[in-house]
Amino acid sequence: MQVYEYAVVRYVPRVERQEFINIGLLLFCKSKKVLLSKFYLNSDKIKCISSEVEDVVLQNHVNAFEQIANGEKCNNPIAYLEVSERFRWLSAIKSSSLQTSRPHVGLSSDLQKTFDKLFQDLVL
Repeated sequence: MQVYEYAVVRYVPRVERQEFINIGLLLFCKSKKVLLSKFYLNSDKIKCISSEVEDVVLQNHVNAFEQIANGEKCNNPIAYLEVSERFRWLSAIKSSSLQTSRPHVGLSSDLQKTFDKLFQDLVL
């Protein structure tokens, strides 16, 4: 069994209203040194909440978030950090249009299967 942490990624169109839509998931396992991420932008849900952010801008922010999670070499120095530091940075409390839930912990014998189930239950 592996200990893991996960955080739900939320799109917050207007921070002052505190409304959000779950758009992604991060799952981190320290012992395996893995950070899984996946995003889904449901345009129907997004249109239901008043937003000041254009679709293309939101997609660019999600792409940057995912690049950091995956450790892709890009212009963002956070992407070059160790897996655990990237997870901590991405899941830190912030006041922006992309936020995460507080991290939650669990045990899994199959991280990918757990990740897929959490994504299905919490994002889709």
